Amino acid sequence: MQPLTPNAERVLEARYLARDDAGRVVENWEGLCRRVARGVAAVEKEWGGDGERWEEAFFGAIQCREFLPNSPTLMNAGTDAGREAPGPLDHTIGQLAACFVLPVEDSLASVFEAVKQMAVIHQSGGGTGFDFSALRPAGDVVQGTPGVASGPVAFMGVFDAATAVVKQGGRRRGANMGVLRVDHPDVLEFIRVKSDRTQLTNFNISLATPDRFWQAVEAGARFELVNPRNGCVVRSIDARALLDEIANVAWASGDPGVLFIDAVNRANPTPHLGPLAATNPCGELPLLPNEACNLGSLRLDAFVRDGALDWDALDGAVELGVRFLDDVIEASHYPMPAITAMVHGNRKIGLGVMGFADLLVDLGIPYDDAAAVALGEQLMGRIHARAEQASAQLAEKRGVFPNWHGSRAHARGKRLRNATLTSIAPTGTISILAGCAGGIEPFFALAFVRHVLDGQRLPETNPRFEAALRKSGALVPEVLARVMAAGSARCIAEVPEPVRRLFPTAFDIAPERHLDVQQAFQRHVDNAVSKTINLPAEATPAEIRAIYLSAWRRGLKGVTVFREGCKGVAVLVRGEGGALEVPDHYAGDCSDALCS
Repeated sequence: MQPLTPNAERVLEARYLARDDAGRVVENWEGLCRRVARGVAAVEKEWGGDGERWEEAFFGAIQCREFLPNSPTLMNAGTDAGREAPGPLDHTIGQLAACFVLPVEDSLASVFEAVKQMAVIHQSGGGTGFDFSALRPAGDVVQGTPGVASGPVAFMGVFDAATAVVKQGGRRRGANMGVLRVDHPDVLEFIRVKSDRTQLTNFNISLATPDRFWQAVEAGARFELVNPRNGCVVRSIDARALLDEIANVAWASGDPGVLFIDAVNRANPTPHLGPLAATNPCGELPLLPNEACNLGSLRLDAFVRDGALDWDALDGAVELGVRFLDDVIEASHYPMPAITAMVHGNRKIGLGVMGFADLLVDLGIPYDDAAAVALGEQLMGRIHARAEQASAQLAEKRGVFPNWHGSRAHARGKRLRNATLTSIAPTGTISILAGCAGGIEPFFALAFVRHVLDGQRLPETNPRFEAALRKSGALVPEVLARVMAAGSARCIAEVPEPVRRLFPTAFDIAPERHLDVQQAFQRHVDNAVSKTINLPAEATPAEIRAIYLSAWRRGLKGVTVFREGCKGVAVLVRGEGGALEVPDHYAGDCSDALCS
């Protein structure tokens, strides 16, 4: 078992280790692992399970970092020991889920109820998503008053301001996903709002786009914008011109992302409960209103044995992960009764992976090689199949999820404990703890300074790259300095060709290959995939437009494009010693905060 890196130790102390009333750290990594394992395994007795046995199994997997749950579980599991239930103000006690979606209906009372609930969830370490599409457009009538409606974007500002003053659990800043349907009359204001970098700084925003929008784009047709208050068409707009506006703004500011909402709902596990309209802040969890989900990730490179993937060991870790996450549902104290009811009704979990880029290097496969795509599909297919078997076995002893009748699992004749099983999160800070690349992303740079933890700067050099240079005899200060300045080895002639080939970084990889990898994993993921398509500064809006169309044609559930420099400062900025700097938004303004 590799020791924690110095950066992992810093993140651990800043975010995860328990503290006493004076703010002093009172546990270490082993103590955290024991606290989490014991707190989650304690619910095993409800089904006649051996709590001590599973505590040891959970402890072993977490301590060696083969499996890590999302941050709220690491922070909060076991903190309610000895208490029957948290007190009315103890919102952080025992809240273990990372991802929430809250309803926003077309009334002032609903809006401010959602703001209140959001604040409580952020305090507990969770992240929130909202669909603002039900709100009447700006300037529309307000029944019974002489005034006019403010519109979705104005109300989003209220959520943003509230988020800014609630720091999650004292350790993580809050973040949100704001979704608006592309046929809403205020769509242009929504698209452009984050062009002003002072606006909605605690939000990721995404457009929910149905197939008919993309079909109108392909046909060169007009697209109708509809008032949600009465269903009346307000006006029509040229679909291609609207797509151009989306691409232009995303090119300039990095937002909005795009959700392919019909693809999302074709995979809706519980269509009888209503459509999916919003996601968590990083897009990998489409959820119903008042629904939450907890996540966990397997560190793929931990299962390499003698240069090959140990499939049997991975299978065992999948089974353990599914059981752990199902137990988390029972161990968690949810902040609102409506959320408790929805979570227990569907029992969604999101088992995913991290360290895919590290795994590829260990197996000698370049990320931008077709073999990487093939491995990704094989890998996620195996994980999903084993996860489904594990959920079915749990269902035999614990029962199917209560909303099983009418679900997609019911239609397939699959008696499952969980409505969803798999999801690919960005893994933000837990990948720092694990010492691996986040989610299924390529390496961002081979030497850099990471911005996390409210401005802390964590210098990192990829240990696999350093080892490969050493083995090749090319690890000399001049070569390493050039790589540190560029972030990539692909353009450094002094780096041996096999090493250059094996270590592409995010900007070295063509957009279509990024999409190939996302598609390979998405085929075997119940929920969705958090994946960023990184583009160099010289990329054009037309390239972004082409990526959107390709992603829709592939049947993906969403796509996020990030062009170097689009946030006002470059994604790669010269730092001290010539190292490149990776802003926190690479792990995600929200992913680092919420989905890890």
